[in-house]
Amino acid sequence: MKFTLSWLKDHLETSSDLETICKTLNSIGLEVEKIEDPSKILASFRTASIMSAEKHPNADRLQVCHVNAGVGYEDVQVVCGAPNARQGLMTVFAPVGTYIPGSDLTLKAGKIRGELSNGMLCSAQELQLGENHDGIIELPADAPIGKAYIDYFNLNDPIIEIAITPNRGDALSIRNIARDLATAGLGRLKPLSTVKINGQFKSFIQWDNQFSEACPWILGRTIRHVTNGPSPEWLQTRLKAIGIQPKSLLVDITNFFTYDLGRPFHVFDVDKLSGEQLTLCSGDGENFLALNGKEYQVTQNDCIIVDKNGVQSLAGLIGGQESAVEESTTCVFLECALFNPVTIALSGRYHSIHTDARQRFERGIDNAFLPQAMDLATQMILDYGGGEASEVTVAGHEPNWRRKATLRYARLESFGGLAVPVPRVQQILTDLGFEIECQNEHSVTVQVPSWRNDIVMPLKMAQHPNLESEYANLLADTAAHLEGEVDLIEEVLRIVGLDNIPAVSLPLHHSIPSPALSIEQKRFFDAARLLASRGLVETVGFSFVDHEVAARLGEAPESLRLLNPISNDMDQLRPTPLASLLPAAQKNIARGLSDVALFEVGPVFTQHGEKTIAAGVRYGFMPRSIEGKALEVTIWDAKADVYFVLNGLGISCDSLQISTETPIYYHPGRSGQLRLGPKTLLAYFGELHPSLVKQCAFDQALIIFEIMIDAIGVKKPSRKKPLFLSAFQPLKRDFAFVVKEKVEIGRIINTVKQIDRHFITNVELFDIYRGDKIPKGCKSIAIQVTIQPQTKSLKDEEIEKISQTIINKVALTTGGVLR
Repeated sequence: MKFTLSWLKDHLETSSDLETICKTLNSIGLEVEKIEDPSKILASFRTASIMSAEKHPNADRLQVCHVNAGVGYEDVQVVCGAPNARQGLMTVFAPVGTYIPGSDLTLKAGKIRGELSNGMLCSAQELQLGENHDGIIELPADAPIGKAYIDYFNLNDPIIEIAITPNRGDALSIRNIARDLATAGLGRLKPLSTVKINGQFKSFIQWDNQFSEACPWILGRTIRHVTNGPSPEWLQTRLKAIGIQPKSLLVDITNFFTYDLGRPFHVFDVDKLSGEQLTLCSGDGENFLALNGKEYQVTQNDCIIVDKNGVQSLAGLIGGQESAVEESTTCVFLECALFNPVTIALSGRYHSIHTDARQRFERGIDNAFLPQAMDLATQMILDYGGGEASEVTVAGHEPNWRRKATLRYARLESFGGLAVPVPRVQQILTDLGFEIECQNEHSVTVQVPSWRNDIVMPLKMAQHPNLESEYANLLADTAAHLEGEVDLIEEVLRIVGLDNIPAVSLPLHHSIPSPALSIEQKRFFDAARLLASRGLVETVGFSFVDHEVAARLGEAPESLRLLNPISNDMDQLRPTPLASLLPAAQKNIARGLSDVALFEVGPVFTQHGEKTIAAGVRYGFMPRSIEGKALEVTIWDAKADVYFVLNGLGISCDSLQISTETPIYYHPGRSGQLRLGPKTLLAYFGELHPSLVKQCAFDQALIIFEIMIDAIGVKKPSRKKPLFLSAFQPLKRDFAFVVKEKVEIGRIINTVKQIDRHFITNVELFDIYRGDKIPKGCKSIAIQVTIQPQTKSLKDEEIEKISQTIINKVALTTGGVLR
């Protein structure tokens, strides 16, 4: 909502400055979004006369002009390229040092093609006052020389833009904004001038309302012998300031009242209408050419205005071109209506029509103001366009909008948090337009004004068959009463100032809310987030899969088979999310996606109940890097995924035990199992079994993993030892053990880690060798052990003792022999 300061002062008698007004607007809930003050931006520009204009000696399209811009600038040389620059022209001059908003530059003195230029002659675009940049501004020949441009064109009027919340439709009226400011103590609301126009003849057009649900009340009046020329300069200036381009007197007047009083109007050219009647009805698929040049097809939910030739207006939203007023228009029909906000909102949304009229009608306008508004608009048309007005034609009647609300003074403090003196409460409500009906020392009951549609919105309760009607009405009245009281509390507090409400701390036992997610839910979402951060894409599959697919991926007992499946290929509860991920991978690969990385965290089902598993598949290549070509995915990528998730969920991966015991759908020699202790199974990872790779028609190995989310217990936060950085250099020793082929590498690494956690800080595998230099059926496992001294340097004998312990332990637990 935009308005100028002078426009606001038409309704508000105040001596407050711009800063105070804007600060008050913010405090009463009308948030100021933007302030434009042309007097600051355009202060340096002044009117000037071109005394001479001669061709530039070194450029064909430039002229050297001598300009008289008043005191201090009686003869200034300016190089100008505008085609309309000529001797004797009155224009706008910007001296050196002026900021040009349209070009975003500050003028400096300089030479252009060898000729001095000490300023600029400006176009409308350079002042951001229009789009014309083909030439400099041309002022009337009698314009004074050296006058500030903002004073000459009355551009020293600040523009205020405020944000309007959906419930405050009344604040889309400058008068009601002034009312709020006056109530807040910034002056006095000026009385609204009232006029009574007595019709001189019967209206040429009459109303026929066949859609009263959408339009309960509508007025109209014919005005003949009108001169529809340009609107007066003051009106054009105001409309331009808020971003509305003036069109003609009649259109500008309707736009004026839309902002001034929040009262949209529409005018029809009577000579373009067919017949003597306009009908309000619902649409029936007709096509309608609107004023914005677009064609719409109306529906049964739209309220339209038609004559004998068809649709002339999409009521409350936009008029039609066929009956639009022009400069030649001499006889008009003025429409003033009250529309159902829901009808307007639904039609506007359906047709994507956004107009000032829609903005006001869908929020609700003054329910009782139509007759007065009709007379005020008529008077302005007669004052500036002449002519004579007819009697008013009416269809429908004023709706029953009257409502009451009661405020208990004690509730201001107990509910609103601030005790306000009773006289101040009554004064605020009265100044806002509420009429006091009755009052006592404890409460006040008021009549809600017709323009405040947001106050007391009764709850429409469905009539329950077991409730007596009196009881149902009592409940509705009680709800309305409570809502009305809250509305009045809000009105009082926003005028007093929400910043004046003292801050109160919440009780200690209420200050920490309960977690929104359970531990299981948090673990579920954390696992998904961790996998997504590894570059996998989340999928959400059905818990039902094909029985044959389930049988290939574990158990598929008849007890978990569906008796009434939604389709033939979804007849079994899945034993693993891989049953959903494998078909998804197939579809992606079939569509040309050569690199696939998918995961799902979801339920699986066994004969022992339901579990949650995070599963993933990788196929193709890892992302390419600058260091070399992309590498094909391997089981180590799956292992890295699993370790990353387990570590993120609080599992220390150093304590995990690795074995090769995996389900039948994993590759028997390229897969692994992770356990935490002998009983807790945490994860599987590896390649998909070669037979399944062949059945699924994958061109290369498919890497898979499964993480048992339910098996990850919740641990109490432990006090971690502070990070200790030893001052002593770590020692690294390499060991190569010859072991039987069946010995697991993880078993060797875990054995070495557990020998002496005080000194041994890391154990890494760096080589596996099989060949003719070692016995058949054996392999060589090479590891690097990091020994970290803590408080002193280790002697050779101490290092040798640790090394010998490593050799002995590995030999004892795995049968390994130092190579």
